[in-house]
Amino acid sequence: MGATTLITVAPTGAESAKADVPALPVTLDELVQTAKECEAAGAAVVHVHIRDDDARPTLDLGRLRETVAALREGTGLIVQLSTGGAVTDPYEHRLRVLDAAPDGCSLTCGTVNFGDDVFMNPWPFMAELYQRTQELEIVPEFELFDLGQIALLHRLLDKYGPPFGGHVHCDLVMGVPGGMPGDARTLVAAVQALPEGATWSATGVGRTSLPVMFAALSAGGHLRVGLEDTLTLAKGRPVTANAELVARAAQAAELAQRPPMPVAQARELLGVKRR
Repeated sequence: MGATTLITVAPTGAESAKADVPALPVTLDELVQTAKECEAAGAAVVHVHIRDDDARPTLDLGRLRETVAALREGTGLIVQLSTGGAVTDPYEHRLRVLDAAPDGCSLTCGTVNFGDDVFMNPWPFMAELYQRTQELEIVPEFELFDLGQIALLHRLLDKYGPPFGGHVHCDLVMGVPGGMPGDARTLVAAVQALPEGATWSATGVGRTSLPVMFAALSAGGHLRVGLEDTLTLAKGRPVTANAELVARAAQAAELAQRPPMPVAQARELLGVKRR
């Protein structure tokens, strides 16, 4: 099989309000329907944040378990839960996310200014979260918002060894106000600093989504898209569904002659446990 592109969809996030973004999937039914559409459009991984009955971000463990079960039943996608939650979530709630037994989870490698807020990821929390992923056999995806966080990733691997599944996969989150800029020059610098043998996706937030997508494809990387990161297709054109962003990423991947990666291949690449 020729080279392929792993497409991750991040459909909801914790930042946008349903009132402002009607296309945001906030109920379990909306999320499962979105995931089915995105799988059909070429996604292999779904990066999950959930909301409560009032559409506010929550890390409620019962809801998370229900979400993981429903996504497994309704799709073949790799289910990756966010351990970032919202910037206000306490560390113990973020650690508890792993008790929902997802296939994978996000692991952010350091603290970053996030607009007017601070997304806290101090070293002791990172180290505890990483060791728990190893114990519970959950595949971490290392979220990198800045070049300094890549140094912390190296420190984590040097101290605690390889992740469950044996393969290091990262996501470069670019264009967050407070993180690294979403341009080709920064992407190349970040990729050069990654551990040897690591694979990586890139996410361009907001107006950096297309520059980052094209830079990632040209550098042999993978893609993450979705309403968590991007609300418009073009200036004045709101995204009407997450599948629209996945379809655009799939089309770009086809043009780059690296079509979307099938889920079975993604499971093998990431070393996901059969659950």
